[in-house]
Amino acid sequence: MHNGGQIMGRPKSHNTQVNISIPTEWKIELENLARIYSVDEQRTVTFLELMRRGIQEKYQLGEHSDDETGR
Repeated sequence: MHNGGQIMGRPKSHNTQVNISIPTEWKIELENLARIYSVDEQRTVTFLELMRRGIQEKYQLGEHSDDETGR
């Protein structure tokens, strides 16, 4: 049910989910980096967030405020 920007009580999101394959070695390295970033930033950083950051920086994409990290 649609209700003024909300669907079934959840805020409307402008995100799109995609499914990609990456080499296992990349995932392991990203997970290791995510642990380091988590300590540095004093919060949990996931390897998926690092992928988003990398894409955003590489292609100079704008900020997006309603992603799942709540930033």
